[in-house]
Amino acid sequence: MLKQIFKSIVKILMTIFFIGLIVGIFLFVFYARTAPTITLAQLQGGGASKLYDQNGNYISTIGANQRKYIKYSQIPTKTKDAIISIEDKRFYSEKLGIDPLRIIKSTITNLTGNNLVGGSTITQQLVKLSVFSTDQADRTIKRKIQEAWLAIKISKSYTKDQILEYYINKVYMNYNVYGLETAAEKFYHKKLAQLDLAQTALLAGMPNSPISYDPYVYPQKAMYRRNTVLKAMLDNKKISQKQFVQASNESITTGLQRRIANQTQTKRQHINDPYIKEVIHEVNQIGYNPYTDNLKITVNIDQGVQKKLYELANDGEIKFTNNKIQVAATVLDAYNGHVLAMLGGRKLPNVQLALNRAVQTDRSSGSSIKPILDYAPGIEYENWSTTKVLQDTPYTYKGSNIQLHDWDDKYLGAMNIRYALEQSRNVPAIRALESIGLNKACKFVKKMGISIPESRGLSVGIGAYVSTLQLAGAYGAFATEGIYHRPQLVSKIETVDGKIINLDSNGLRVMKPSTAYIITDILKGVISTGSGTAAKIKNIYQAGKTGTVKYSEEELRRYPQYAGSPKDSWFVGYTPRYVIVVWTGYDKLQDGKIDAIGELSAQQIYKKLMSYLLANTKNTDWVKPSSVVAIKLGNRTVRELFVKGHVPDYVVKQQQKQKETQQTIIQYYYYVTPAPNSQEASDQSNLEGDSTGNDNDSTQ
Repeated sequence: MLKQIFKSIVKILMTIFFIGLIVGIFLFVFYARTAPTITLAQLQGGGASKLYDQNGNYISTIGANQRKYIKYSQIPTKTKDAIISIEDKRFYSEKLGIDPLRIIKSTITNLTGNNLVGGSTITQQLVKLSVFSTDQADRTIKRKIQEAWLAIKISKSYTKDQILEYYINKVYMNYNVYGLETAAEKFYHKKLAQLDLAQTALLAGMPNSPISYDPYVYPQKAMYRRNTVLKAMLDNKKISQKQFVQASNESITTGLQRRIANQTQTKRQHINDPYIKEVIHEVNQIGYNPYTDNLKITVNIDQGVQKKLYELANDGEIKFTNNKIQVAATVLDAYNGHVLAMLGGRKLPNVQLALNRAVQTDRSSGSSIKPILDYAPGIEYENWSTTKVLQDTPYTYKGSNIQLHDWDDKYLGAMNIRYALEQSRNVPAIRALESIGLNKACKFVKKMGISIPESRGLSVGIGAYVSTLQLAGAYGAFATEGIYHRPQLVSKIETVDGKIINLDSNGLRVMKPSTAYIITDILKGVISTGSGTAAKIKNIYQAGKTGTVKYSEEELRRYPQYAGSPKDSWFVGYTPRYVIVVWTGYDKLQDGKIDAIGELSAQQIYKKLMSYLLANTKNTDWVKPSSVVAIKLGNRTVRELFVKGHVPDYVVKQQQKQKETQQTIIQYYYYVTPAPNSQEASDQSNLEGDSTGNDNDSTQ
């Protein structure tokens, strides 16, 4: 009985084994036949990704070779021993370039739904560095099979010494450096053969994670990795116990030179530098390494706009306080969230991947945060109209003795939110935020990519730490009737094995059309009669908001001459299609203060650049949604806006009286005066009709 059960179990296991073997062979053949080709040029070359614009025009290359190639005969024995010991100790015995035990392990791991961590031979790693992505998410059974197949082909075509040579020259070592010989010169100012054992072990261990094991940034992690390599060499009998102890005790900074400086660039590269730096960040966030993954990346840059923005900041067309004052800017296509241009600074040294101030979040936004955080939530959740009254009276933050002041140190009493926002009054803004609740307002702006810690308190309502990129995305939602598109520089990524990642999205509704329209209508007044008149462009439908930041009391004690001048100056302007956000200020407090000319620099950049953008584009006004009611009150020339269904009774009664008065005038005109001629009849028709402007619904 037991024998029969045992035989049955054996038969079942054998059946499962053979089925698994057949399936494995089928998968291997199926995926292997679709593997990409691999050439000697790819094996010997360094990793690189190419950038193209939306029209397919070449922009730049990320990861262009910065390396000194070293032949196998010149590679020190201790370097070969270190690499083989830590990466693939059976390298020279793997006739086919693969380790069957590792293949089985990775297959089982992938079949159970998990990604493989490590396990590739040096030959397979060379394949991956030459033609595949290094993204963790791409380590699938298909990829492992294709890696194995190409490793077999390479092993038949090249010797082990050649494969090791290609690998040692190809590995990425951070700072746009490829290969161990180049790394030895960059990190130690020595040739690879001149390094001691500890230094050799560090470089041999870095390719596994060159950023994590960067000895400048993460010395403790780098030391741990170096000692792991040394232990592997000891276990592999390549070094003695004495050598292991001596090298392990050596400081990680021994012989290490000053941190590697970025290389210089061409003029076009210099212009595009902040944009490309953020592209690299976006690609890394998605899970790819543009320096090693040989990607084709389609970016959203408009080269003409990028060049114009750079010229405005650097070539004298815009007046600045002095050459030390800095600028950051983001230009956004509100229709789709595409970042068309980005400025990281002005008068910058010609270095690669310099500081990009456009994405820095360490400067206060000043009043440019008010429409998003203070007023829009009130319209969204409480259906505020433009006639909503707020008090501009003395105000002290709760739980403190800090009194809030305006830029003119005056209090103007009761005012509606239209006037308060147009004139950028601080106290009404904070009262608005307090009324709606900080928690609710923070949740509202988070939908637009802005995270504000509630611990900041209500003062965040007149200044939040945000970047020009974040503000561009948020204001883009106002421009497009409440649809938010996350700002993005990368549109599409194509891997060498044919995988395509499309990154464009349809956008997300983050507020009602009525909220976006009412805010935009108010912000039109900022440019026409408010604090942003220097940005006004003739015959253009536009809206915008200024933002200035005061110096703290401590800063004024150190620099009393700065009193009365802003620390930072912002301008956010937009049309139905484009959003431009500009910041100006100093990197260091001691560099100076912004004078009267400098206060307007941000607005002037916006004005010039938006004029450039719209030179050959039709500019139309925003269309009033049916959920908004526009009413002229009394003799005012400005129409006030209400959310439909929330028009106060007193306004309805006042409007009815106006209509009755108008009807009396019309009747008098007909029955007391002579009959009108055709022109007068036309004027009468206009008087009776709606005069709410560019609407798609009737005024109520």
